[in-house]
Amino acid sequence: MLQHAFKEWAVICYCLAQGKQAIILRKGGLAEPGGEFKVEHTRFWLYPTYSHENRAGVKDEALLLLDRVELQKPPAGKVRLSHFVEVGGVYHVRDLISALKLEALHYWSEATVEARFNYRSPGLMVLPVRVFEAPNVVELAETPAYQGCKSWVELDQPLPTEGAKPVLDDAAFKELMRKLDIILEPTAFA
Repeated sequence: MLQHAFKEWAVICYCLAQGKQAIILRKGGLAEPGGEFKVEHTRFWLYPTYSHENRAGVKDEALLLLDRVELQKPPAGKVRLSHFVEVGGVYHVRDLISALKLEALHYWSEATVEARFNYRSPGLMVLPVRVFEAPNVVELAETPAYQGCKSWVELDQPLPTEGAKPVLDDAAFKELMRKLDIILEPTAFA
């Protein structure tokens, strides 16, 4: 059972769910305490959002995926949760060159990575995540408590995770971690 969700662009949630990507790049949002992102949970639902994603925010090869996600958007006032993740580590990237070296591992555009890196103070959090597909899609009412520019949402009730299947097998996830360790140096969970 999991009761926490993490807001991310719907197209990136789709890429994570399809195994096309297994990292999350994060910087604190407007509603984050102190404007800083913190890893509050190491297991959480992916909460697809549509308000901030845009065509310039993703690589060209993700534009068709963005169109597909927009067509599958739930009705207004609803949220669909189908995948959850387990965080495999936390990397705090302190130089833009290292952040840009990750380009083969995600679908954000270079401009998006640079903007996130430079927002407020230089730096970026990189979370390698093991993604799991839940046996059933859950559709929830989007309550006022869920809305706003924040990363974390506490759901009204915990949702079952039993019977979920990993999107990537063990070998593929270990290979991702190996690649990240070559490029970045991990930090401990805060």
